[in-house]
Amino acid sequence: MLNRHLRPDEIDLLLDPEVGFGTQPLRAHVRDCAQCQAELEQAQEMLFVLEDLPHFSPSANFADRVMLQVQVFEPWHVAARNSVLRFVPSSGPARVAAGVGLAASAGLMVTGASWVLNHADLGLLLANVGLDKAQQAATAAMSELVLAAVGRTGLDAWSTGGYKVVLAAGAGFVAAAGATVAGLRVLTTTRARR
Repeated sequence: MLNRHLRPDEIDLLLDPEVGFGTQPLRAHVRDCAQCQAELEQAQEMLFVLEDLPHFSPSANFADRVMLQVQVFEPWHVAARNSVLRFVPSSGPARVAAGVGLAASAGLMVTGASWVLNHADLGLLLANVGLDKAQQAATAAMSELVLAAVGRTGLDAWSTGGYKVVLAAGAGFVAAAGATVAGLRVLTTTRARR
């Protein structure tokens, strides 16, 4: 016999007529304990009330409506497979034609890649020519900019001194701008104090 009252799961075991294993000590306790017997009778009444309730069934498209609102995780490989399967034809002859076309395009890509690798020196030559043209265009644009900004003398100084002259001129410009800002700040603070 048990020295305690029955737990809710043990009362559920007694309500289920198909469960017989291990319920004998529970039934013996219920015969001797008035509180557990009352709880079991109350649970049986609740079970009878629930059985008497009308049985409702959901509409035919209930599951579809619920699943439309559920976000289902789809692994990347499944999503990729499904995306590819949308483009695969359903008929046999169309699949064969698609396979031939895919094999031909793959062969063309392999042939093109092989040609590019075998003629890489030509590609490098064309790249160098393109880079030289871009460098010449940038130099010409910079020359025009210097000519417009400082005139012919500045352009001659830039072409003979290169980047050193440009850096020195830039540093001079920054120093002059800083001195101007500092001077203006001093003037405004002294006028504000008056």
